[in-house]
Amino acid sequence: MAKKAQKKPRRKKGRATGWQPGPTLQADRQAARSRREVSSFTGQRRRLWKQTMRRTKEADLRRRYQVVWQWMEGFSKTAIAKMLCCHRNTVANVLKTFLEQGELGLVDGRVANGSTKALPVLVCQVEKLVSGTPPSKWNHSTWTQELLTLVAAEKTGIKVSISTMCRVLKCLKARKGRPRPTVGCPWPAWKRQRRLRELRKLIETLPADEIVLFADEVDIHLNPKIGPDWMLPGTQKTVVTPGRNQRHYVCGAMTSWGKDLIWVEGKSKCSALFVQLIHQLCDRFQNYRVIHLIVDNYIVHTSKITQKAIESKVGKVQLHFLPPYCPKHNPIERLWRDLHARVTRNHQCKTIRKLMAQVTRFLDNLWTDRRKAILMAA
Repeated sequence: MAKKAQKKPRRKKGRATGWQPGPTLQADRQAARSRREVSSFTGQRRRLWKQTMRRTKEADLRRRYQVVWQWMEGFSKTAIAKMLCCHRNTVANVLKTFLEQGELGLVDGRVANGSTKALPVLVCQVEKLVSGTPPSKWNHSTWTQELLTLVAAEKTGIKVSISTMCRVLKCLKARKGRPRPTVGCPWPAWKRQRRLRELRKLIETLPADEIVLFADEVDIHLNPKIGPDWMLPGTQKTVVTPGRNQRHYVCGAMTSWGKDLIWVEGKSKCSALFVQLIHQLCDRFQNYRVIHLIVDNYIVHTSKITQKAIESKVGKVQLHFLPPYCPKHNPIERLWRDLHARVTRNHQCKTIRKLMAQVTRFLDNLWTDRRKAILMAA
């Protein structure tokens, strides 16, 4: 007997085979004919419609023309939504407006809203408000969009919504940032400017056998400085702190052109640390007759120990003091800021010895990579 032919197993449609039938987007010719007859969408009008749909530069208007065109061709609302990548309700709203108002219903009605409220007067006023702080009567220490709308309406008489204020802030390229804490100089402006002019004149008219350096101290804490860092969505990095803080101090001096850096470290921020720096400078710059040090008004720079050390150098070292609370006029402050950003911020060192090893590596090698940026900022 001949063997019966084995039947091949049928393929099951669906997820088991990994194949799914796609949507069938076929036009209904009978529906298309009836729709054209009712809407008189034939002949010359159809050709003009097609030309307008292709030539219009506005994307939203072109999509509305395409919705009506596909509907006149016999496609259903669901099929049109899939072809144009929009919601079915959007297609229904466009067709409803077209059947009620005709072709004029496809034009965006907001074009007749009149002139925008974000006038230059309002924009200038918002720019002034953002540059300052809110008045005390509003009981706010920072600006919000709601408060800006209220104060701007009071100043200019133009009432706008919060969304309009958001667009005004975007036009001004305003952003929410972290303020920089600072302390105001107690000296009057004329006195501060006079001292700064004297220091600039000292640098510009410096003889060849003299040198100017900017000196300052910086604290190195074992407890890391917490700062911003890149993180993935839904995650937050952790920084393990040792709990008990330890401190080391670095005292450094940098030339005005940023070429040379001399620094010393110690466990206490005292006069002995600054005197140690003075000895290092005298050994390093033996060929110079006078070493001018521009420093701030910290107590170690004016103590008796420091004065005796300077007198022992017989005029080789001279101190020049900056106005109080003016760190931005000391270029070495930018180096300390870069040190914190690259070494002490969010660090993972468990001992102060490892942390100071990284600080030493930065000051000996890596700081030269940032020399150009320091000079440009100065």
